[in-house]
This record gives sequence, structure tokens and C-alpha cells, in this order.
Amino acid sequence: MSKTVENIIGKGTWIDKIANTIIEREKKLGRSTSLIRVESGLGASGIPHIGSMGDAVRAYGISLALQNLGFNSELIAFSDDLDGLRKVPHGMPAWLNEYICKPVSSIPDPFGDCHDSYGDHMSGLLLEGLDASNIKYIFKSGTKTYKEGLLADQTHTILSKSKLIGDKISESTGQQKYTQFLPYFPICEQCNRLYVANSIEYIPEERVVTYTCSGNTIGKKPIKGCGHNGQSKIDLGNGKLAWKVEFAARWQAFDIRFEAFGKDIMDSVKINDWVSEEILNFHHPLHAKYEMFLDKGGKKISKSAGNVLTPQMWLQYGTPQSLLLLLFKRISGTRHVGIDDIPQLMDEYDLYEDIYFGKVKEPNDSKRIKINGIYEYINHLNPPKVYPSLHIPYRILIQQAELFKNQTIESNIVNQIFERLKKYGLVKNEDYSNELLQKKINLAIRWARDLSDIDPSESNSIGSTISSNNVINYQQGQISEKASSNDTNLLTSEQKTLLEKIKIEFENLYNKTLKTPPEENSNNDSNNDQLAQEIQSIIFNNARSSNLQPKEVFRLFYRILINSEKGPRLGNYIADLGLQNVIATLEKKISSS
Repeated sequence: MSKTVENIIGKGTWIDKIANTIIEREKKLGRSTSLIRVESGLGASGIPHIGSMGDAVRAYGISLALQNLGFNSELIAFSDDLDGLRKVPHGMPAWLNEYICKPVSSIPDPFGDCHDSYGDHMSGLLLEGLDASNIKYIFKSGTKTYKEGLLADQTHTILSKSKLIGDKISESTGQQKYTQFLPYFPICEQCNRLYVANSIEYIPEERVVTYTCSGNTIGKKPIKGCGHNGQSKIDLGNGKLAWKVEFAARWQAFDIRFEAFGKDIMDSVKINDWVSEEILNFHHPLHAKYEMFLDKGGKKISKSAGNVLTPQMWLQYGTPQSLLLLLFKRISGTRHVGIDDIPQLMDEYDLYEDIYFGKVKEPNDSKRIKINGIYEYINHLNPPKVYPSLHIPYRILIQQAELFKNQTIESNIVNQIFERLKKYGLVKNEDYSNELLQKKINLAIRWARDLSDIDPSESNSIGSTISSNNVINYQQGQISEKASSNDTNLLTSEQKTLLEKIKIEFENLYNKTLKTPPEENSNNDSNNDQLAQEIQSIIFNNARSSNLQPKEVFRLFYRILINSEKGPRLGNYIADLGLQNVIATLEKKISSS
């Protein structure tokens, strides 16, 4: 029996531990805790992806945890839409090359006139994902923030001590740029570009930067300037601070107490921490470092590389709850993620719900508490009061939708899938009006039509490579063997032998149906029921002859077909899937074990 877990903080998750660490730190620093703001930066220079959303969602979770601990908290979602376009992302129109180095908030929307600008469209896509997942935030536009002068005082202080900052950056990173130029990018009044206009001098009494548009190197590509010499008044917002110092300015201006960061900007965060403490006299926020999201090939998910998995793509095939589960499960460790993870996350969310309502027992107290806590955060600390009762594995819905994907009338497909579910004993007539079931069926139909080449029974849980050097490294582990990947469920020699025998009998049965005269092989219910009974008998008899309990063998089939411990009436289900399809699945499973 598992020991009772003591000293639980909040809901018992990594989210609560970080929130508690924030509170303890703020108390030691002697700062007011009447309002605790957390921040997430939103990139606006390319298509936002799952990783971009993860930053905001996790910060939101910590804000929720702070509220749960009794503190007023809010999430600031800051869009860097004054950033300049450094290169044209993969798949975007070539005419964007004309706007390289121009602020993304001044570039026309490449997708039409649905947004005011390129930057507005890109940040809007991420906000759509947050809104669809019911994430609460306060939006801040970088362009408006500078135009309204909200960072003017911080900019003045930073530029007044630019030599000290330039020497520190050089000492810490070896970058010499800011020993020659100020850490501020004016927008050239002649060519309207950032980065190519280099700040030469700051005149504090006038709050003016003098610059020359002499060009710059973006990545490894030299970009020529227009040669204009000018001045930029920092109060007017016609320029922006460099990343090496801008975070610190935002932290002080918005009174930010927590912000996570990816390892790719670690050096910038360290410099910003120093600027915040030593230049702006503001205690930098607590940080948590997260690893990057990688695609299934191990490559970094990148806006410019074109391997982006967006929130919109996910929500075409999965629920917001499945997406939030992906993002809330843990913060540490490299995440290998793909669209094929959706079925696993859909079913895993149902498992979390079963455990939360006590329908599935989790004997490990610590694990159960963490699962319940994550479930509550997924539901914004307002979980359902009553058990939803209808948990049909998403893989079953996809497999059923595959059988009807060539039909054109979606309502007919929904009806046919529902009739199949009723035949399997998974639903009753009154369940037809269940909104969640209807939504999951429609998602499954979309999956079957768009992603029919992906086998949902082979969807793996998210891989992880744990990093050991996190600023805060609160690991949220996998929840149970029931939610693990099929790849970990290798067959024993006895199971392989058993499945070989069953496969041979399935092949004989399939060949017999092929030889049956057409007039005797109609698709009426009685013939289909007879086939289902023969399938059931083959499994049952082989289990008995192998000295196994039939329920153990049924469970093995459920794991192979739908990666679940239980499922529909197996004979009917296999008959509907098609014997030849199941035979192929068995062959693949046997050969891979």
C-alpha cells in the first residue's frame, strides 16, 4: 500500500511548487503580494506553434496556482510586434523580402485583409489558440507599449548607462556589438527599417538617440543600410530596445514576478537579470527554464523551417483539454511532439478524468494527487461536478470514421458511427444528444479524412529527454502504465504463439468468407452477427487451450487495436473493422515484438 503523501502544496503539481517558490521569494524580498503578475512573450514574426502556446499556457497555470494559494494574479501576454522581420518564414510569399528589417506591425497582412498587419495576424493566431482553450490573459502589444511611452523611463535609464551595459555584455557573452553601439534600435526615418540603423549616441537631457543607417548582419547575411543620419526621440516609440535589455525594461514597467524561458535565449535572460538588478534596481522575476519542442525527427520546431505544429492544427483533431494536458504534464525535458500524439492525449485525458472521479484506482498516492491536480488545472480549477460518464476511446472513433470517410454527408457518418457504438454496447439511445460525444465524433471524422495514413493505434506518448540543469526542475512523470506507448507493451513468447494461432484461424475464416457464394454473403445483420460470433469463439477457444483466462486475451486485443485496457464487444468490433485489417495489424505486432 502506498504511503500517505504529506506536505502537499496546492494541488500537488510542479505548477504549485513554482507558485509557492514565487510567494516565498517575494516575501523574502519584502515586496507587495497584493497582485502578482506573470508574463509570457508572444513572437509575432512567424506562425506561432505549440511551443509558443506552451509558454503562455504554463504561465497561465502558475497564475492559477497563485490564485489557488490565495493571491491575486494575472498573466501578461506581451507580443513583440515591433520586432523586425529578419527573414521570410518557410511557405510565405516572396514579396515579403521587400519588408526585411521592417517592424512586423507595419508589414501588410500576407493572408489578406483579415488583420491590420503581418504582426497582428501572427500574434492573433496564438491568441486564437489561447481563447479556444479558455486561457485568461491581458494582452500587451509591443508597438503600442512603446508608442504609449510605457518603457520610456526604463529606456532612458538603460541608455544613460549604456557603456556599463555594453562592457557587461562583452564580458558575459563575448559580443562586442554593444561596446560600439547602444542597445537600442531606432526605426530609420528614411527607409523605415530596424536593425540597420545603429545608435551612436544618447543625449539624456533631450532623451534622443542619434543614429546612422549603416547596415547590419542578420544571421549570416549582411543587410545594407540607406546611409541616413538621424535622431530618434525615445518617448515617441520610433524604435525599440535590444533583446539583451528589453526584458528587464518590461519586467520593471509591468512589475513581473515570474517568466519562464527557453534555453535558446539563456544568455539574454542572464544579461536581462543583471540589467534589472543593477541598472533598473528591480528584482528580476523568478524563472523556470523549459526545453524546446522537437518534431518526431528530433528537429527543433521552427517558424522558418516550416515544420510548425500550430494550436489551430491540433484543435482540428483534438479537444482543448488534450492540448492543455500536453502542455501541463510537465515543464522540464525535451518534448518530441507530432499530430499523431493527439489520440494518445485524448484518451489519456479520459484516464485522468477516470482517476479524478475514482472510476480508475491509482494506488500511488503521490501520482494520484498530481494527476488530479493537473486535471483541475486543465479545467481552470473549475472541474465538472458530475462524472461525464461517456469515455469512448478516441482510437475507436477514428477507426469507425475510417470506414465511412468517403461518404459526403457528415450527419450520416455521425449516425452510422453512433449505431456501431450502440451495437458494441458503448452507448445508449439517450447518449446521441451528448455534446461532447458529438464533438469527438466530428473530430474523428476530420482525422479520418485528413490523416488516414496515420495509424491511431500506434500513436506514442510524448517522448522526453530530461535536462538536469533547469533553474527550477520540477519533473512531472508519466502517470501510469495504462497510458504508456504501445512500443513498451512488447509481446511475450507465449502471447506471440497465441496470436500466431489466432491469426491463422482468422485467415482461414477470412478465406472462407471469400469463397461463400455472393447470394449467401450479403451484408445483412444475421450474417455479420454470425461472423462476429465465430471471431469471438476463435479468441475464446484459443485462450482456453493456452490455459489463459479469455478476459486476459481480450485485454491483449484491446491494447493492440485501441491501446486501451477495455473496449467494445470484440467479435462485432473486429468484424466491422474487417478481418483482413485486423490480420495485418496482428502480423505487424507479432513481427515487431
